Amino acid sequence: MRAREYFNAGWKSSRQRTGRERRLTAHPGHLSDAGKVRLLVELVERHSTQTFIMSTILWPPLPDTTAVDLAQRAEETRQGELSWLLDALQETLSSLKSGLEDCSALLAPREQGSTLVVSSHRSEAVKGTITRNGSNITKGDVHLRLASLPPPRGQTSYKLSISTQPSAPALQLKQIAEVRTLINSSLDVVDATTWTGDKGDANFISGQLTLLHENIRDAKAVLKGPPAASDSDRSWASDPLDDKVRKHFDSTHRPRLMQSQIFDPPPPPNLSFHLSISDAALLLHIRTLEPASHTGTSTPLGSGPSFSGFGLRDRLAHALGAGPRAPAHDEAEDVFSYRSTDVRVKEKVRVESQDPSLISAMAKLAALEHTVELGRRALNVVMGKEYEGDDHADV
Repeated sequence: MRAREYFNAGWKSSRQRTGRERRLTAHPGHLSDAGKVRLLVELVERHSTQTFIMSTILWPPLPDTTAVDLAQRAEETRQGELSWLLDALQETLSSLKSGLEDCSALLAPREQGSTLVVSSHRSEAVKGTITRNGSNITKGDVHLRLASLPPPRGQTSYKLSISTQPSAPALQLKQIAEVRTLINSSLDVVDATTWTGDKGDANFISGQLTLLHENIRDAKAVLKGPPAASDSDRSWASDPLDDKVRKHFDSTHRPRLMQSQIFDPPPPPNLSFHLSISDAALLLHIRTLEPASHTGTSTPLGSGPSFSGFGLRDRLAHALGAGPRAPAHDEAEDVFSYRSTDVRVKEKVRVESQDPSLISAMAKLAALEHTVELGRRALNVVMGKEYEGDDHADV
C-alpha cells in the first residue's frame, strides 16, 4: 500500500490510467511481495518522469538554514578541499622532482658519451660520426663529397676532424646547455616550494607552480628548436662554430686573445659547419659559400649579381647549358653576413641524426609540463581564480 500511496501523489488521474493499472492499484492486497516489487518497477518505468522530479525536490529535506549559513558552509567545504589539494600537491612536487632529475641525468656528461651517425640519405655528400657528451661535441670525423668543395689531391673526400688537443676550444651545443640550466632552475623551484615556503599558502604554491611550468615549457621549446627559416636559423652566419677565440695567459700572467681552431686541420674559409638541435635530434648543416659579389667587393643585401668579367661569362655558359647547375636549396637567393663579409650559400646539405637521450628527455619534459598544468588548473578552480593557462591543455 505504501507504494500506491507514494505514487498517487504525482500520478495521472484515474481516467488516464489503463484498466490493468486501475485493477492492480485498487486491490494490491492479493499480490505477493514479489508481485508488489514487479508492480512498483512497472509503474516507475512507465511514469518515472514526474515521480523522480518530485523526489529530487522533496528528498532529502533541507534543514532550516539561512543564506548566510549556506554561504558559510560552502566556504568551509571549499577550505577543506583546498587543504586536501595542497597536501596532494606536495606529493606531486616530489614526483616532479624525480622526473626532472631523470631529465638532468639524460643530458649530463658521461664517461663514453653518445656516438651518433651523420649520413646524408641517397647520396655520399656527408658520411661520418659525431660523439656528444653532455652539451659538448668531444669527437667527430665527417667526410664530405660536395661538387663545390674539391677534395685534396689523392683523396676522394674532404675530411673534417674535431681536434682532440687539450688547448682546442670546446664545440658546445648552446641549446643543450640552456636546457640543462632551465632544468636546474626547475629543481630549485621545487626545493624552494617544498622546504622553504609555506605549504598551506595557496597563493604561494600557485605562484611557484606557474614559475615551474614556465621553466619546463621553455626547456621543451628549446629541445624542439626554432622553426625553419626563422631569425634564429641564421646563427650559423652570426656565430660560426669553427672560428673561436680563447683567452691565453703568457709568462707574465697577462691575458692575451689567441685564435684557436676547433678542427684539425682547419677547414677552408668558404666552408661552414653548423650543429643545432631540432625536434630533439642533432641537426648538421654543411654550407659552401661564395662572395655575394663576383667582382670581389661586398654586395649589399638585395643587389643583383655582377654582369662584368667572369660573372657575365658564367651566365652565358649557364644559359647555353655548359655551366654548373644553379644551387637547389632554400637559401640560394639570400645574402648573409659571414665574418664581416656578405656571402651567398653555393651548396647546402642538411643531415639529421636522432639522439635517443634527447628524445627521452623531451618526452619526459612534455609529461612533466602536463602534470604541472593539471595541478595549476585544479588549484585555480578551488581558489576561485580564472585559469589563464593553455586552452589546448587536457584535463
